[in-house]
Amino acid sequence: MTLPDRRTVGAWTLSLGLGAAGGWIFTQIGAPLPWMLGAIFANLAAAMAGLRPKVPQPLRFGMVAVLGVMLGSAFTPGIFDHIGDWVVSLVGLLFYVVASTGAVILFFRRVVRFGPVTSYFAAAPGGLTEMILVGTSMGGDERVISLVHAIRILITVFTLPFLYQIFAGYDRPAGGLPPADALVTATDLGLLAASAVIGALVAKPLRLPAYFLTGPMIGSAVVHLAGLTAAHPPPVAVALAQVVIGAAIGSRFVGVPLKAMRDTFVASLGSTSIILVIAAGFAWTVQALTGIPFSSLILAFSPGGVAEMSLIAISLGRDVAFVSTHHLVRIMIVVMLAPLAFKILRRWLGEEGEGR
Repeated sequence: MTLPDRRTVGAWTLSLGLGAAGGWIFTQIGAPLPWMLGAIFANLAAAMAGLRPKVPQPLRFGMVAVLGVMLGSAFTPGIFDHIGDWVVSLVGLLFYVVASTGAVILFFRRVVRFGPVTSYFAAAPGGLTEMILVGTSMGGDERVISLVHAIRILITVFTLPFLYQIFAGYDRPAGGLPPADALVTATDLGLLAASAVIGALVAKPLRLPAYFLTGPMIGSAVVHLAGLTAAHPPPVAVALAQVVIGAAIGSRFVGVPLKAMRDTFVASLGSTSIILVIAAGFAWTVQALTGIPFSSLILAFSPGGVAEMSLIAISLGRDVAFVSTHHLVRIMIVVMLAPLAFKILRRWLGEEGEGR
C-alpha cells in the first residue's frame, strides 16, 4: 500500500473540513438533517467553484458500515407483527419501480430527447453504479446517466427533510443528533463492531448490493433480534457518518462543467418530480390498504440512495427498518431486472443516437 500524496491528503482535508463546517452552519440555521445537508451543500459549492474536494473511500465505507449497524439496530422482535403489511408494500414497490421507470423513459425520450439507451438507464430509480456501468456498456452516454442519477439523489435528499419541516411540523433534535443510549457497555460496542466487520466480510462474496451497508445491517439485525444487545452506535458516530456521506455526495460533482450541470439538472428535476409524484400515489394507495403511515411510505418509495434515505428516516424518527428494507429491495429489483428488461425492450426502444 502506498501512502497518499500531498494533493490527495489536501483534497481529503478540504472535503471533510468543508463538510464539518457546512454541517455546523446548517445546525445553527435550524435546517433538518443538518450534518448531511450542510456537508452536501459545502462540497457541492466547492466543486462548482473549481475546487477538488474528495472523500477517502475507506473512510466512506467505514461510515456507511456504522450506518448499517444503526439500521440493523432497528430490527426488533416486534417487527414480525407487521410482516403482512410489509408484504403488501413490497409488492406495491415492484409496481412502483415499473411505473416510474416507464414514465421517466417517456419523459426523457419525448421531452428531453435523450437517446433510448441513455433514457432507459438514466430512468431506473436506483442502482447508480450498476446503471452507469451497464448503460455505458450498452452504448449509453456515461456522463448523462451518472449526472442524472447523482442529481436525482441530490434533489430527493435535499427536498424531503425540508418538506417534512414545513408541512409535517418536524422538530429536529438538538444539534441534529439522535438521542444517546442511557448505557452502552464495552460488550455492546464489541457486538456492534463484530456485526459490522463480520457482516461486511460475509456480504462481499455473496455480492449483495452495497455490501458495506447491507452486511453490517444484517449482522446488527441478527444480534438485536437475538436479544444479545439493544444498543445503537453513539450519536457522534452517526453525525460523523452524515458528514462523510454528505461530503461524498457533494464532491461527486468535481470536474462537472457548469453548463453540463445546468442542462442535466433541468432534466433531472423534471424526472425526479415525476418519480416523487408516482411515489406519493403509491404511498397513498398502500396506506389505504395497510394503515402504514404515509410519512414512512413516502420515505420508503422516494428515489434516494439507501444510506441517504435511511439517515433521513433516522433524523425524522420514522420506521428505519421499514424504510431501509424497502430501499434495499428497490435496488435489488432494479439491478436484477433492469438489464434483463432492457434486452427484451431494446428493439422497441430503438438504437442510441436517435434523439439528442
